[in-house]
This record gives sequence, structure tokens and C-alpha cells, in this order.
Amino acid sequence: MVKRIQITTSATGQIVAELLEGKNMKTSEALWKALPIEGTANRWGDEIYFGIPVTVGSEEAQETVDAGDIAYWPPGKAFCIFFGPTPASRGREPRAASPVNVFAKIVGDATVFRKVKDGDKVRIEKAP
Repeated sequence: MVKRIQITTSATGQIVAELLEGKNMKTSEALWKALPIEGTANRWGDEIYFGIPVTVGSEEAQETVDAGDIAYWPPGKAFCIFFGPTPASRGREPRAASPVNVFAKIVGDATVFRKVKDGDKVRIEKAP
């Protein structure tokens, strides 16, 4: 059974993401156990990130990701939502500042997160 998380902001409402099966499982399990989590959004191009109370090292870390990918950034202990190019991108592909552990994918159109601004509250919880 696929595990789902719900990401809620005042700008987007409730957005669902599915945890990836068989990829970065230590990251996925650590996040799942820590839920619910609330944070304050930081924007970096078309990425939102914020610190979370999870500590995991690099797994199958990668710099280039896809729009809709959700990742954990080990150096900053941060939850990251990618929905388009970042300042580190080469062309249109989303690219992290340094390698991240991708562990989930937004269900639907991730560009809805363009509505989120620096300082907006973000809540992550297990989806009902």
C-alpha cells in the first residue's frame, strides 16, 4: 500500500503526495515517523524548503530532480518541494543547491506551489 502525505498551506489548500516505494527508504521512514510537522516556507526559485526535525544522511542523493519531487536536503535538515527551475538550474530542469534524497512525488500539478510565499506556514501530515 502506497503511503500518502498531505501538505497544507493557506495559498494552496491541501495537496497530496505519495511516498516512493523502494527509493530512499530511510528518509521516507524517518519523515513518516516525525509527522505531523509544521514549518515556515522559504522560496528559492521554484522550490520551497524548510527545516524539519529529521536527521538522515545522504542515500541515493541527486542534484537534478523533476517538478513535483519532494526531497530531504541532508546538510540543512530540510523538506524540499520542487516545482520548477531554481537559481542552480541549467535550463528548465529543477536543480537542488546540493544533492537531495528524493522520497515522494506530488499527485497532480506541483506548480500550484508558486502561490506560496516566504514566511507562509506549511503543515505536513499523514493523508487521511
